[in-house]
Order: sequence, then structure tokens, then C-alpha cells
Amino acid sequence: MRILIVSDAWEPQVNGVVRTLQATVAELRKAGHEVGVVSPDLFRSVPCPSYPEIRLAFAGWRKVGRHIRAFAPQAIHISTEGPLGLAARRWCLKHGFPFTTAYHTRFPEYVAARLPLSPTFVWRFIRWFHRPARHIMVATRSLARELAEQGLGQTMMWERGVDHDLFRSDRAPHPAYADLPRPIQLYVGRVAVEKNIGAFLDVARPGTKVIVGDGPALGALKAQHPGALFLGKLGGEALASAYAGADVFVFPSRTDTFGLVVIEALSCGTPVAAFPVPGPGDIIRNGAGALDEDLGRAIDTALACDRADAAALGARYSWESCTAQFAKALSFVPTDAEILSPSPSGEGLGWGLSA
Repeated sequence: MRILIVSDAWEPQVNGVVRTLQATVAELRKAGHEVGVVSPDLFRSVPCPSYPEIRLAFAGWRKVGRHIRAFAPQAIHISTEGPLGLAARRWCLKHGFPFTTAYHTRFPEYVAARLPLSPTFVWRFIRWFHRPARHIMVATRSLARELAEQGLGQTMMWERGVDHDLFRSDRAPHPAYADLPRPIQLYVGRVAVEKNIGAFLDVARPGTKVIVGDGPALGALKAQHPGALFLGKLGGEALASAYAGADVFVFPSRTDTFGLVVIEALSCGTPVAAFPVPGPGDIIRNGAGALDEDLGRAIDTALACDRADAAALGARYSWESCTAQFAKALSFVPTDAEILSPSPSGEGLGWGLSA
């Protein structure tokens, strides 16, 4: 199948959305699919205010349409609600081309954490954007229920995966942990206001709090919490060793739709402490961590959990199963025999449509 993914979030950004797309594209190609990506690097762009790692592309629907026609996809997946997503959505509706979307971020809560906008207003946009999609891919069942309450019932599961060759429980602890007072309480992710990291750093507990990641709130948090250790961005084996060497992984976000870092920590055998909200609330079970509105109490409970139970829960998530769910959401796409081949001019689009 020829699958085109349109995303405002793409390399060189480092976040859960990009990592999920990268892994899914790799698995789709491994399975024999042809995959193209329309991303901001193809257009003139500017940094997103308050999130400069994200580039906002100057691309109208006609420009995006030229890339769509050139690739001649059988399926189009619109991953984000940004400028490229909006342009691709308009092109698909204009040409009657069915598409899927994904709900990666709880935008009403995300926006409310940054701007004086009512979540009700943001939900209007979410409903408008996703309503025409054939399927909306979501990472958790609680998120599917939340969208259904908003009149968006065409959801399909698209969970997340872990590279188990990298994130495993037998890794040696990160060298920075050598002389730190235990227990080590770890956060990994973007250092920004919507991640609610202050709620974690404000918890009074013995041991050492470690922050891995970068972002606009880094300077302020360093100044406010001089007793915490900030390691900056880590990747690969260094990141895996940070997970594996921690005594508890703390996930204070209330706005994430899943939390890829949660299952990476679990795969390394590290129990998770979090608020009882969608995302971690859909993942944590079987004694692998603790959910509590009192984050300090969640940390205490998670510290008493069996690391083997955490690793067993993390082992349930793989990129292979994640990608199989993605492909299932495209099951409405006609077979190759039913699709019109592109003409030499590139105008045939597979659905009997002309660009």
C-alpha cells in the first residue's frame, strides 16, 4: 500500500509524536508498504511561539496537494492539527479523498495551560477538524471515550511501542547516579509548563530528583529547584541507563494522551508514579506502579512495587503491534486491484479522482 503521512511534527524534533511516527514508518516499510511523509522541512517555515522546535510551515492546500499528487497515495493519514494538517484536510475534502487522523495531544488542556482560552472553544476546533476523518486513531480507550462524548465516535486504537533491545531492565545505571542519595526519582520528557514538572519537584521526599530533557521551562525550574539534578537531553543507551538506574519514574503530566516515556520506563523495570488521569491511568496496573492524586503518596507506593512486574507490563508493548493497529485503521482503503494507477501526468489519484 502507498501511505502518505502528513505531519507538522517531524524530525529533527524529539517528542513522543515524532518518535511514534518514525517507528511506525520504519515498521510499515519493513512490512513492504511504500510510505511518504509531508513535513515542515519541505516548505518555508517559522518557529512555533513558545515551542521553537516545532516549525510552522507556510503551505496552502494547493502546495500540499502537489506533494500528494506526486506521491499518488492509496491512503492519507493526517497526524497533526497544524498548518500542514489543515491544508491536507482541505485538499482531501475538496477531492473527496478519505483520510484518517490521530489525536495525539489533549489540546483543550494543553492550550489552557499556555493561553487564556476556554477548553470549550478549543473543543469546537477539535470536533471540526476530526469529524470528516474516516477513523481517528487514539492511544487509549479512555481517550476514545472522551472523543465519543464530543461526538467523535469513529476512533480506532493506535497504542505505542518500545524498542526492547534498547530499553531493558539489565542495563547498568547511568554514571551520574553513582554518588546520588537514593531513592532516585526520575522524570523524562519535554521541560515545559504543560508537563506539570513543578508538581513533581515540589514533592518533599528523601532521595534525589533527576530531570532528563530540555525545553522552555528548564531555566526557571533549575533556579527554583537547585537540589534537583538536570541531565539535559539523553538518547540511546544513555537514556536507557537513566531509566534502568532510577528507583521510580514520575510522570506528573495531566495533558498527555499516552506517555511513551511511561512504557519505556516500565520496560526498564522501573515502577511508575503518576496522577490518575488518561494516559498513565490506561497503562499502570498489575503492581507496576501507582496512581494517586497525592503524587508523593504515589511515589511512596511505586517504590514498593516489584520491578519484575514493571518489566513484564512494559514487555507487552511493541512497535510491531502498534503498527499493526495503524494498518488496521486503514482497512477501508481499496485493494491494489481496485485502485486506478497514476497516469504519466501524475493526475490519477487512486480513488477515481483528478487533482
